[in-house]
Amino acid sequence: MKIIPASDSSLLVVFGNAISPALHERVMGLFHSFQAWHDPRIRNLHPGYASLLIDFDPLRLTHDELISVVQQLALANDSAVDRRANVVTIPVCYDIEFGPDLLDVSQHAGLSLEEVVRLHSSPTYLVYFLGFSPGFVYLGGLPEVLHMPRLATPRPSIVGGSVGIAGSQTGIYPADSPGGWKLIGRTPLRMFDPEAASPTRLQPGDRMKFSPIDRATFENISRRAEARLT
Repeated sequence: MKIIPASDSSLLVVFGNAISPALHERVMGLFHSFQAWHDPRIRNLHPGYASLLIDFDPLRLTHDELISVVQQLALANDSAVDRRANVVTIPVCYDIEFGPDLLDVSQHAGLSLEEVVRLHSSPTYLVYFLGFSPGFVYLGGLPEVLHMPRLATPRPSIVGGSVGIAGSQTGIYPADSPGGWKLIGRTPLRMFDPEAASPTRLQPGDRMKFSPIDRATFENISRRAEARLT
């Protein structure tokens, strides 16, 4: 574990340099410990693949004081890692209209469209962290055969709910935005709602699965969601 001052008001705790569920367990253990500590001098916590960025009030807390706290909490977590995680199911319609790169992914992997869908929806994914835009989840656990390069030129606009692949990661665009991930489907669920008690449907450390649905089911879920918002 390395503890590095990242700015005059932040500290970066690094557990390693790999994308690993074991390392991420340590990240989330420290994350939950700081949440339980509930010190108002800690302004924000940002978990990553194998690191935790801690934003604090420099007028009330020093780097050295915080480093001491990190060391104590991390030592406790090494013998009692928090393994609790929600498992969330996200319905996805793997339709060519919703997944304009589905054929490209199929050809690149040397698989049929059906096999791409089966492989993508089989794992239980780990939510490593949220970033890029509010509610955008970075998911680990994508089968290696589906690892894909990003688009050479990012799209200027991607519809919210689109499911994409980039490198060894898969994720869901929570709102309309630019993006360079290869799109293979879309969920009818709203992944980010700033008006909700819990704005993001998924949290770092959660486990999730994709559940394939047909176009009719997608439309039915979309209509019900729109009705709840009106």
